[in-house]
Amino acid sequence: MEREQVVLHSKQLNRDMNLIIYGTKGVPVVGFPTKSTKADDWENNGMVKCLEDYIDKGIIQLYTVDTVDNESWLNESGEYSWRTSRQESYYQFIIEELLPLIRKKNKTKELPIAAGVGMGANHAAIVFLRRPDLFQAVISLSGIHDVRYFFDNYIDHDLYENAPERFLENMPPDHPYIDLYNKRKLCFCAGQGSQEFDSLSTLKTLERRFITKSIDAWCDYWGRDVTHDWYWWCKQMEYFLPYVLGLNDEDEA
Repeated sequence: MEREQVVLHSKQLNRDMNLIIYGTKGVPVVGFPTKSTKADDWENNGMVKCLEDYIDKGIIQLYTVDTVDNESWLNESGEYSWRTSRQESYYQFIIEELLPLIRKKNKTKELPIAAGVGMGANHAAIVFLRRPDLFQAVISLSGIHDVRYFFDNYIDHDLYENAPERFLENMPPDHPYIDLYNKRKLCFCAGQGSQEFDSLSTLKTLERRFITKSIDAWCDYWGRDVTHDWYWWCKQMEYFLPYVLGLNDEDEA
């Protein structure tokens, strides 16, 4: 498997960000790591190995990236407004700096898939739901889709823009993104084990938003034995990836 490590200086964040690219061709997949980790998180925990066949066959090209969660979502000592502005800067880094680099390196001209696990599932949901014109699908595994878990009852413009459960609730029924969502593939998953309680409850709330807005999203709830860890995330990624890539459609044909 070809592996390239890139250091991308972000003007949005005013810092260097690590990016690891696996493979040389295929549908681009942006992989967001779990909390407090870096771009090598997927590799260190077996997810890259799990996707090795897809990468080696040129079906996907995987891009894993750093986050700044310790400065934003998880920064309990920082002022709320600074933390939310930091998350907004991270979002802008993905949209304004990472995606152009992917378009330059990836030759398929296909829109990327946003994918994440744990805290990374939140990022995948945010970038996709804010810009479905720039992504073709989302796979969000074990996210906590409620900003109150991180910011209590605080809200400002930046936080609202990074809170899909809030901006979806207020999205008008004729918003063009609703039609666009329904042309994409949305996969959200949580287990029902005790470690997944927060992910499970917040996903159910998000699912109600999808239903109310007539958005066709696949919200899947796995069994009570499913825990908040990489063993299950690898299984879930293997389960959802063929669907978002359209490989199941080819089998049925």
